[in-house]
Amino acid sequence: MQAFRARQNIMVIEDQPEIQETLQNILEVDFNITVVGNAQDALFFLSENPTNYSLILLEQDINGMSCHDFLIQRSQYEALKSIPTIILANEHSSDDETFNLGADEFIRKPFNSPAVILARCTRVIDLFENKNLISQTERDKLSGLYTRDFFFEYLKQIIPLDMGADRDAIVIDIEHFRLINEIYGRSTGDLIISQIGNYLQQMLATLNAIACRAGADVFYMYCIHQEDYQDLQATLQDMLEQVANVNNIRIRIGVWQYVDRSIVEPETWFDRAKTACDRISGNFATSVALYNSGLHNKHLREERLIRDIHEAVAQKHLKVYYQPKYAIQGDKPHLRSAEALIRWIHPELGFINPGDFIPLFESNGLIQMVDYYVWKEAAAQIRRWKEEYGMSVPVSVNVSRIDIYDPQLENKLCNIMETNGLSPNEYMIEITESAYSENAQGLIEVLESMRSKGFHIEMDDFGTGYSSLSMLTALPIDILKI
Repeated sequence: MQAFRARQNIMVIEDQPEIQETLQNILEVDFNITVVGNAQDALFFLSENPTNYSLILLEQDINGMSCHDFLIQRSQYEALKSIPTIILANEHSSDDETFNLGADEFIRKPFNSPAVILARCTRVIDLFENKNLISQTERDKLSGLYTRDFFFEYLKQIIPLDMGADRDAIVIDIEHFRLINEIYGRSTGDLIISQIGNYLQQMLATLNAIACRAGADVFYMYCIHQEDYQDLQATLQDMLEQVANVNNIRIRIGVWQYVDRSIVEPETWFDRAKTACDRISGNFATSVALYNSGLHNKHLREERLIRDIHEAVAQKHLKVYYQPKYAIQGDKPHLRSAEALIRWIHPELGFINPGDFIPLFESNGLIQMVDYYVWKEAAAQIRRWKEEYGMSVPVSVNVSRIDIYDPQLENKLCNIMETNGLSPNEYMIEITESAYSENAQGLIEVLESMRSKGFHIEMDDFGTGYSSLSMLTALPIDILKI
């Protein structure tokens, strides 16, 4: 079955009525035809509607303006130069100069074969559209650099021819770029991307490099090894500040020097450079970071933890310990509650510090799975204590910044309570003040709803971040941990 294809528009510039009628009869089977009898009028009409037409058929000897003059004037309009043009030529006319001026094909008179005319028009349009498609796939419109996909395809082709000189993989990131769009508007953000793209294009020859726009605010570059990239960072930072002077927006650069080309996948090279770049996120004392063996080992360890966390949950390699909390009023302290603490006893790596895996899982969303595991384990332990000792020991559990805005949070916690025969007042929810700084109003609404169902709310680590006393008056909390 033939795929659906929209009818393209063809403009016929011809001053002889009989030829106009002939071409219209031949072409209107497959195309929408606009006939203009004057080249000057056609040029004006095209300039007003440059994207409407897929092909121009131009009479070589049209009155009022030669086809050469038409093609010269058309070349002054950027949007018109890309419209393919077929010259309706006399039988013995010369083609060379017309081709040099931008003609794509000739159809000679007399028109003895309607099928040939139709086929040539279709072929020229198809070639033009394929060329356009390749161009759109190859280049990012805003920066003028390669697209990410084309960059890696091209890189894989040139690697076998480029095994001599030492090379580096570079990742350039605009930290907090979204603030530019929010503060100055998207047009300013687009201007910055365009300027960075233009500058990198100017540097490509000097660095014997290729580059791409890999994301909204991320660029990749593969270049001859350089000892220092501080000048590149400083230049790009200066360009950024000239357009949008916002204090916490800056250029970060991550570098994997001396790329190991025995690693088959080039994507891996830039993953490593990006790892270095991400390590200095938020660290305004350093703007250029190198990927080294220490980072490599840490990266491999983190990848191992990400891979193994599902098994750790399934096999209960994650252990929940309970730190008691005592009330110290009076002569003798007495147990009031406990706090759930997560520990990972890896069967091969041994004890893994929570400081190693909790921030990692917070950054990639896996913390939700870990939190849910702890919630269920803690609730089951509260139930066991009640059954064994006949007393309830409330336990506080952490709710991460990701979990707190989960629309199913309350349902998940209530289901856990119901499964274990507990009431919400036996369960305490711990949040950190960083959740307040990210979305204060949203956090307040969530906590008010949870308190209305009987959950007690604790704020953990108060004073370690952006603390303020006004926060305490706004947040619906029961317990403050300093």
